[in-house]
Amino acid sequence: MISMRSRSNNDAAPAVKKSRVYYGSLEEKERERLSSDIVSGTATGSDAVKAGIEAGNINISSGETLEIEDRVSERQQEALAEFERRRRARQITVSTDDAEVKAGLRALGEPITLFGEGPADRRERLRGILSVVGPDALKKSRKDEERAKRSQDECQQTWYHEGSTSLKDSRLWLARYSLPRAMRRLEAARAQRDIAEATRTIRQQELHKSLRNLNNFCSQIGDDRPISFCHFSPDSKMLATASWSGLCKLWSIPECNLIRTLRGHNTNVGAVVFRPQAGLSLDQSDVSLASCAADGSVKLWNLESDEPVADIEGHSERVSRVSWHPSGRFLGTTCYDNSWRLWDLEVQEEILHQEGHSKGVHDLHFHPDGSLAATGGLDAFGRVWDLRTGRCVVFLEGHLKEIYSLHFSPNGYHLATGSGDNTCKVWELRNRKCLYTVPAHQNLLSAVRFQPTDGHFLLTGAYDNTAKVWSHPGWTPLKTLAGHEGKVMGVDVSPDGKLIATSSYDRTFKLWLSE
Repeated sequence: MISMRSRSNNDAAPAVKKSRVYYGSLEEKERERLSSDIVSGTATGSDAVKAGIEAGNINISSGETLEIEDRVSERQQEALAEFERRRRARQITVSTDDAEVKAGLRALGEPITLFGEGPADRRERLRGILSVVGPDALKKSRKDEERAKRSQDECQQTWYHEGSTSLKDSRLWLARYSLPRAMRRLEAARAQRDIAEATRTIRQQELHKSLRNLNNFCSQIGDDRPISFCHFSPDSKMLATASWSGLCKLWSIPECNLIRTLRGHNTNVGAVVFRPQAGLSLDQSDVSLASCAADGSVKLWNLESDEPVADIEGHSERVSRVSWHPSGRFLGTTCYDNSWRLWDLEVQEEILHQEGHSKGVHDLHFHPDGSLAATGGLDAFGRVWDLRTGRCVVFLEGHLKEIYSLHFSPNGYHLATGSGDNTCKVWELRNRKCLYTVPAHQNLLSAVRFQPTDGHFLLTGAYDNTAKVWSHPGWTPLKTLAGHEGKVMGVDVSPDGKLIATSSYDRTFKLWLSE
């Protein structure tokens, strides 16, 4: 009986708890309950709750509230600012030219393109940037760029300063000297043009035939050190050689006998050159040669003494070449202080100190008329200067490495330059362009020379131990002068056009003659 009752009680459904829904804050209800418990004094566990509050385990606020209006207003302001930016962006006009868009991005300091970005995307990106920084930012950056470019152009433009009275007098003298010579050269060119084409062709073929028959006529040991330079006298009867030992020597031609040793330099001599009238109209006691050395010294010599008759002072760095003006009155020197100088021997002073190259100036040559001077430098550029005005009239740009030699053709309008890029370039001065590039050698070109009489062939010497003869015009190779065991450092053609001289690092110089 008892067991049956207990089974029936177990089968009965459990009592369902009614869920109580509280509206409002539980915090208020809890406060009311606590206050009622305190009033009634029958609160259960109130001491424990108080202890929890005091210990900081139960936090009950003091009624502080958080306003959400501020955050809502910030979002609204951001949204409004974005709408305003988009409105401004729609009003900004951006060029449809992609090049201008890239230029604008570059001016604003932004990358001109992003990965996978097309022209339309680039325009939108520029428009978006301008809507933030303002459309005037691009104009301002362009103005700054133009201002910087203008100041750079001002730094690069030619400037002049007042020269001395002696320089003005020399320029007038050069003008009076060069103009009649130019007229005579043009008259000779017109007379040459009147010769029948067949006659000119026959002469050219005969010249080429004789050049192909060039052979080593004489070889002479010139010094204990490399022979850096050689130069024929105006009468073709002497050859001057310069050596790294500091000695310059004069040799009889064609016997190659030593005439005189010029002692005065203490270091490597770069060049020794005869004065244009030496041995012809000048006396033995007159200044007939000039030489330069690596220590910046320049010395003048006559044909009577072993000692220099004068020193030219003023160079602080290496002087690599000296060259006489065709008149014999002026001497040009090139220096590694990035300048070249013109000395007037009549007034015995420096009349021109010309800058213009960014690196050392290595070679200098005067135009046959005496009106121009060409300089080549280690900056791979050549310049042609008008001595009558002082202006740089032709800028020779094209070589990849240093220019080590230049030479005017007797025709007056061709200039050859030899460079460290193994090529020889022939420049047309009438249109100021490169006429032809001769892929001349396997190593740097140390010297170039035109035939002094007519300019009908070009001679080049290089550090591949050879010298080569090229036809002019045509620029075809006619003969390779091989025989030196070292680098060819200097070449020259005798004024009568019969002999060719080469000097070398192997301490010898050789004469070449057509059989």
